[in-house]
Amino acid sequence: MERRQENRATKQRLILFVVSAIVLGWATFLLIPFLGLTYGQGLSIAILAGAMVTPTLSSLLTRLITREGFQKMYLRPHFKRNIKGYLLVLFGPTVLLFLSGVVYFLIFPGTFDPELSVLTEMLAASDRGGISAPNLLLLTILQVALLGPVVNIIPTLGEELGWRGYLLPKLRELYSDRAALVITGVIWGIWHLPVIVMGHNYGTEYIGYPWLGILAMIIFCVVLGIVEGYATIKMDSAIPAAMIHSTVNAGAALPVYLTVSGYNPLLGPAMTGLLGGIPWILVALVLLIKVGKQKTESIL
Repeated sequence: MERRQENRATKQRLILFVVSAIVLGWATFLLIPFLGLTYGQGLSIAILAGAMVTPTLSSLLTRLITREGFQKMYLRPHFKRNIKGYLLVLFGPTVLLFLSGVVYFLIFPGTFDPELSVLTEMLAASDRGGISAPNLLLLTILQVALLGPVVNIIPTLGEELGWRGYLLPKLRELYSDRAALVITGVIWGIWHLPVIVMGHNYGTEYIGYPWLGILAMIIFCVVLGIVEGYATIKMDSAIPAAMIHSTVNAGAALPVYLTVSGYNPLLGPAMTGLLGGIPWILVALVLLIKVGKQKTESIL
């Protein structure tokens, strides 16, 4: 009887969290068209950053309404007992980002652009004189490699304290770790729906817009969510997930700078595409298998 009551309370908290996260997130996203703004420019960027905080706000709101308290926030990093794990988090995602581009260009070698036309056009449009496209590419690579895990850590924590710090643990109380990881990713992907319609990651010109873009985003979120969720489970903290998320936000578009125009964003070259995301998909599959075998094992 007691276990049944605990499960009922968990389900109520899950429903409240998911509904509030989607309502708050979508309401914030929809400020962009409501205010007549252009997605990805000017004030819309600040609105997007604000939306990233809504999962954490939803977690706090749920804790307050249900009187759950704030004992387990997954904010402690636990550095000492997870040194090797943090080394993986610092460098592993960057390696996978680079591999995403490599895999895509191996499949479609004709799309590789050594002339860096995309970067050249960006520099011309922004009137940023004094820096060449190759130098800008080098600076971007160095930024991703050296600062990726921390450069976006504040907004990504805004998401991860909700998704991996609240939703995932609650789902683990009701389902297997494998199911919890996948369900968390699906909900995370659905949360992005309004911005996918606006053109986030995939633009608006692809065949099957916006439904194929929504589906591709859900798949991407499930894959990345498994990687981030595995780190959260094994290191007992949402900090590693926020670091991985930060690296992804900093460098996911890097392969695009090396691609000729006219590519299909649903396929790649960024990791958000089905082919560009192959390295991440393979890692996620391995971790999904591993997490179901022994819940208490170390990350390494």
